[in-house]
Amino acid sequence: MTPEIQTVDRFQYVERGEGPIIIVLHGLFGALSNFNSVLDEFSQSCRVIIPLIPLYQKGVKITLTIDGLTDFIEEFVAVKGLSAFSLLGNSLGGHVALAYTLRNPEKIETLILTGSSGLFETGMGVGFPRRSNYEFVEERVAYTFYSPNMATKDLVDEVYDIVNDNVKTLSVIKIARSAQRHNMSEEIHAIQAPTLLIWGLNDNITPPRVAHEFDKLIPNTELRFIDQCGHAPMMEQPEIFNKLMGQFLQKHLKVLTS
Repeated sequence: MTPEIQTVDRFQYVERGEGPIIIVLHGLFGALSNFNSVLDEFSQSCRVIIPLIPLYQKGVKITLTIDGLTDFIEEFVAVKGLSAFSLLGNSLGGHVALAYTLRNPEKIETLILTGSSGLFETGMGVGFPRRSNYEFVEERVAYTFYSPNMATKDLVDEVYDIVNDNVKTLSVIKIARSAQRHNMSEEIHAIQAPTLLIWGLNDNITPPRVAHEFDKLIPNTELRFIDQCGHAPMMEQPEIFNKLMGQFLQKHLKVLTS
């Protein structure tokens, strides 16, 4: 089922289900659809909310830095009137989730990170020097996954359109550079929320050593690796991802999942 996009004030988002709240934050080249399996699984027992972060949308005023994106999520949470929830973030979304948690520790019941930036990431090539070359873009998208079959034509077309739009490319560069400058190694020791790290064992963007570093620096963590899986476990290995996430939520929030 294609999720219906809702609007409140200047925010667009998907929302489904009732129960404990899970806010999901997508990555730099991510989309709401990246989390379809999470939405389908956890909306049966939780209230899942996925805001669309306007990274490239023309006419939407947002500061393209980690702090600016965190401001945007804070405003969204305020508009929605949310007081306590779990936060799930992939890649850049994980970075923003970390920054939000540090600013608003009282709101975070659990934190779930998968392929998160914030310590180190190789990126997909910030400048895209060969961005007009479709095969090059296809290669970089495939680099995100363990299985090259995950780089579908629709996904490659979407990234190709982004990197061949000068305004969008400048947005990508600004955000990527901000993320690279915004290293959180000196801050995240302050996070006290139960934290689950779900990592692809074959992640080329944020390799397994990054997951081990997060595990060392954040006090209350559980680290789980998924084999034959790259930078987006919720897309590439959705059943295993949902099982691990479900076990974690059962433990900390008594959420019942299938």
